[in-house]
Amino acid sequence: MGELSFPGQEGVTRSISDTPPTHYIFKLQLFSQLVNKKLESYTSNEFQAGGCIWKLVLHPNGNKNKGISDHISLYLVIVEPNSHGPAWEIRALFRLFLLDQNNDSYLTLQDTAENGRRFHRMKLAWGFDKFIPLDAFKDAVNGYLVDDTCVFGAEVYVCQEKIAGKGECLSMIKDAIAYTHTWRVDLSSSLTEECVYSKPFNAGDHKWKIQLYPNGKGSGIGSYVSLYLTLAEPANLPPASKIYAEFTLRILDQLNRKHYFGTSNYWFTASNSTSGWPRFISQGYLYQPTAGLVVKNICLVEAEVKVHGVANAL
Repeated sequence: MGELSFPGQEGVTRSISDTPPTHYIFKLQLFSQLVNKKLESYTSNEFQAGGCIWKLVLHPNGNKNKGISDHISLYLVIVEPNSHGPAWEIRALFRLFLLDQNNDSYLTLQDTAENGRRFHRMKLAWGFDKFIPLDAFKDAVNGYLVDDTCVFGAEVYVCQEKIAGKGECLSMIKDAIAYTHTWRVDLSSSLTEECVYSKPFNAGDHKWKIQLYPNGKGSGIGSYVSLYLTLAEPANLPPASKIYAEFTLRILDQLNRKHYFGTSNYWFTASNSTSGWPRFISQGYLYQPTAGLVVKNICLVEAEVKVHGVANAL
């Protein structure tokens, strides 16, 4: 094995090896077509090493996101181990390979980080922005690209695996947009129902419903109408996720436009998916003819929903 020295490549050891990569070989035929088709990257199939699943990501013209245009970029990416829970960490030592087809040997690049690189949910990929200069790669004398064919490879050794505690990420929404939905309720046919629901509507990338209890719920039974906002599909929300929403529920005054309303803020979750008022409005006031809230047995209920933030597990 011999050592190679390339200027401007701190933190990287380059060497020549006669031994093929242990864990994965990645052969590309008609390499020029990747360039001609302007494919910015190509992802290999998955492979297993050290009890984890990995893949390689190749940028044939350099990683544009890193401002690279004169080198090939090559990265090792871990396939996120969902079975490990929301907070996991894998430390791994790795080498990436490029076959010299003229001499049947491999150019290898290894990160010099002493304890390996830390792969976790926020950092799934490590590798080399400047794996090899494009000029050197395409030079037939070097044997890396022969008959438009090249071979890359990988070795990965997991040196530490850690399953950490739980965590979450709260994403607040700047300039949140208010979404409004109006629901026409026929009270003549709803009075016999314990609860009636509006059709689902979208607000802040989530589906919602309005719940109305004509004869009240909880402390409102018998004398009040109860009104709530609820997630339409709470079972689809992961257990650790939360939605922070500001909402207003209104019963529209169809005569005088003096609407009856309540406003609240609430963290909606899969297990606490409903918020509102058991004593939203007294039945006596709702049905008062001069109030204009019920006209010909029709009541117009409006929900205005503004999602300010979403918290998800890490």
